[in-house]
Amino acid sequence: MKKLLLLVACLSAACAGTPQYDVVIRHGTVYDGSGSPGVVEDVAIRGDRIAARGELGGTRGRQEVDATGLAVAPGFIDMLNHSETALMADGRSQSGIRQGVTLAVFGESSMGPLSDQMKRDMKARQGDIKFDITWTTLGEYLDTLAARRVSTNVASFVSASTIRANEIGYDNRAPTAEELDRMRAHVRRAMAEGAMGVTTALIYTPAVFAKTDEIIELAKVASESGGMYIAHMRSEGNRLLEAIDETLTIARQAHIRAEIYHLIAAGQSNWGKLTDAIAKIEAARKEGLEITADMYTYTAGSTGLDASMPPWVQEGGYDAWAKRLQDPAIRERVRHQMATPSDDWENLLLAAGGDGTLLVGFKNEALRIYTGKTLGEVAKLRGKSIQDTVMDLVVEDGSRVQVVYFLMSEDNVKRQIQLPWVSFGSDASSMAAEGVFLKTSTHPRAYGNFARLLGKYVRNEHVISLEEAIRKLTSLPADTLRIKDRGRLSVGQFADVVIFDPKTISDRSTYEQPHQYAVGVRDVWVNGTQVLEDGEHTGATPGRVVRGPGWRPRT
Repeated sequence: MKKLLLLVACLSAACAGTPQYDVVIRHGTVYDGSGSPGVVEDVAIRGDRIAARGELGGTRGRQEVDATGLAVAPGFIDMLNHSETALMADGRSQSGIRQGVTLAVFGESSMGPLSDQMKRDMKARQGDIKFDITWTTLGEYLDTLAARRVSTNVASFVSASTIRANEIGYDNRAPTAEELDRMRAHVRRAMAEGAMGVTTALIYTPAVFAKTDEIIELAKVASESGGMYIAHMRSEGNRLLEAIDETLTIARQAHIRAEIYHLIAAGQSNWGKLTDAIAKIEAARKEGLEITADMYTYTAGSTGLDASMPPWVQEGGYDAWAKRLQDPAIRERVRHQMATPSDDWENLLLAAGGDGTLLVGFKNEALRIYTGKTLGEVAKLRGKSIQDTVMDLVVEDGSRVQVVYFLMSEDNVKRQIQLPWVSFGSDASSMAAEGVFLKTSTHPRAYGNFARLLGKYVRNEHVISLEEAIRKLTSLPADTLRIKDRGRLSVGQFADVVIFDPKTISDRSTYEQPHQYAVGVRDVWVNGTQVLEDGEHTGATPGRVVRGPGWRPRT
């Protein structure tokens, strides 16, 4: 039917003569990313840029696309993406592209700078996806990824955690003055290579060992070249409010704008803290601080079983951690701390419970029989306590074991979606429902985070309007990142464009069957090249590295 419509269009006067544009998208309802209501009009692409908008009846494109009854929007921006490894295996970025995601922003950790020991450890920890580590700095990794060809655009923050591991390892101590100077130099180089700013994840080792003043010093360097600070805070549960205070302190003292990754109030006893959390952030914004947040559209998060054990037992890295877990005296101490409420560290297992913790990712194939089972179920099968089962699985798997923790309130999810300063991040990899990715399970947000927003929360539940949702997926994150030529359907912007059906867009991925693509996105262009046509990937790989404000091109 689409081809018939195109044939009819190309028999009209609009298709006579030499084409002025490469692509003309006609009669779609255009949402420009500003938050304004949609307008029925045409959009033209020439090369990699938006060339014209409006009534373009007297023009012709080499490709004519009829978008009658469909939404036309800027490509979506995933503010927290973990496809650093997935894209090394499959550059098509299938689960993201099929939701309209055209820019994946890496954060929490980073793929550089790496020491020789870090390279050896990373190689040893590789699971089903294996690759050679030929780079050292973050910029070299991004160049490597671009050279392998990917369908989506990518950007990255440089991680304070990675830098700490590079200079200090996994020791629980402050850096020396000389080490701190080298850490600053790492940030400075990464910013010049195009990092968006400094990121960290303060519930995991080695970042958990960093004090606030250390983070401030690194954030100051990022601020010098216009970068931002973005973090998985030190707590999202019992000390949520104190963690927000720390984030605001870093923003003030480093003179840097800041974003909170996946804003949540984790654990039922903490759900009520969201009101005070929002009040703190909005008071800081009124004060003049540039504070934003992002979120995913689910009531469960996903991370490892390391988030169920105290940081001290993980000091020194995985090998030291696994060795300690085989010492009976240490196990007894860990067992007690895992089961005891405390504000000293973030215990997601205690917040979710054994029956609220789903096992989804194992490195050891012999343990994959437990995939899709709860921790409580596996503990019963093994005849052991929850705590002992966690310790045993970490040792036996040779990894932290990926799990899903059910932690959040649906009412809070809806409330956060309505906040004008909150964008969206999958906190997941962009996968393919085939090949190596099917060897393990995952969180459904890898396949459905953005489609779920537009289907469940916009169309079905009317939590926010369609134009506001698109703003929060496009211009809001672009402005936050200081990306000037993406995030809007404006003449001169890069042609990252998505056409979707607001009446049918939906997530299909579930916790039981996560490897299912979203539906409703018909066409996607990245830098003017079509990567999705009639809902199918074209195989094109036009993705580029989007560099941050401090980027200095190498001569």
